[in-house]
Formats: sequence, structure tokens, C-alpha cells
Amino acid sequence: MNVHDVFREYLDALVAGDRAACQRIVEGLLDAGTDLKSIYVDLFQGSMYRIGELWERNVISVAVEHMATSITESLLPLVYGRLFGRPHVERSALIACVPSEFHQIGVHIIADFFELHGWHGHCLGANTPVDGLVAAVGDMGPDVVGLSASLAYNLPVLSDMLEAVATHHPGTAILLGGRALTFGQGEFSPAALEQRFPQATYVASIEALEAYIESPRWRNGT
Repeated sequence: MNVHDVFREYLDALVAGDRAACQRIVEGLLDAGTDLKSIYVDLFQGSMYRIGELWERNVISVAVEHMATSITESLLPLVYGRLFGRPHVERSALIACVPSEFHQIGVHIIADFFELHGWHGHCLGANTPVDGLVAAVGDMGPDVVGLSASLAYNLPVLSDMLEAVATHHPGTAILLGGRALTFGQGEFSPAALEQRFPQATYVASIEALEAYIESPRWRNGT
């Protein structure tokens, strides 16, 4: 049993709002020993991409999109028994959405991917205030702070949050992600933000995130 065998069934159940059916599928994959990365990327992320596409084409309503999001968020803890029982290194990442950003499944998945790679991944969730993030970085001392923005009009807010973290915690590495950066232009393009904030790195995909985590910078303990 693998994700591709059950993806259509899972997506149909997600659209129908059948949380119990979705849960049975996830539990079946876990019982079968399915790779956790595949569950995150191919099932959770893949299905939410399809949900987004269906909403953009007016095939489903915004209410169905919100319901699918809620179901997906409720299913993530099913994986945690296998995820948090893995050996960990003494590195941590703190992941957050920028203020006025409420699309938080992505930041949960990113935090969990750090866990998959043996880090401690902490997620502050949606609509994180700038001063709250700055304080949390000071209290927790993460190696990496990850910031996500899905909506293009939040890019100036992302820039402000970058400025705050860079000013108050200049030694902390920063990751940038989210769909909004795909459309960022001028001063809010990924390249411009990386140039302005040398401690920041843009990751456009899960593969880029994994390459970052596994880079010599972190493997060599520097």
C-alpha cells in the first residue's frame, strides 16, 4: 500500500468532508509502514494543492476549501507518534506565518520536516505578530527561523518581519518560503530579500528545504 494507490480516494473523502474516511486512509498508510515523507508530500501537501486548484477553477466553494484545510490539520497529529520518536540532534527551527497570514498547514509541514531530519521543529502557526516572534527567538534560541507568506499583499509585512529578526537576532539564520514569494518582484523578490538580508535563504520547495537542512553548514556543526 502506498500513497498513490489511495490518493484519489483520499481526495474525494476530503472534498466530501468525510474526516473519518480520511483518517482511516492515513492510519492504513502508517500501519503499512509508508514513508513519512511520502505521507507529508504526496498525500497532505499533494491533496491540498489539488484542493487549491479546484477552488481556483470554481469546482469547489471556499467553504469546502476551508473544510479540507481543517480536516488536514486535524490529521497531522496521527503521524506524530512515529515522527517525534526519532533520534534528534541539538538543533532547532522556529517556523511562523507572518502577521495577517492564516494559511498555516505549510508551516506545520515545514516544522515537521525539520523533525524528520532529526531537528527540533517548533511551529508558531498563523498570524504571528512581529514582536511575538522576536521575543520567541530570544527565549528559544533556534538555529533557524522560518517565515512563510502565501498572499502577495503580505510581502511588505514579511520584509518588516525579516528586518526585525535581523536587527534583534543578527546571528540567527532565516528561511523564507510560501507561495507569495513565487510572485515577488522588485524589492520583494526572493533575490532582493536575500541580498538585503544576507542571513536569509529562500527555499522554493520541499526538496530545496531538505538540501538546506542536509547542507555542510549544518552537518559540520558550523
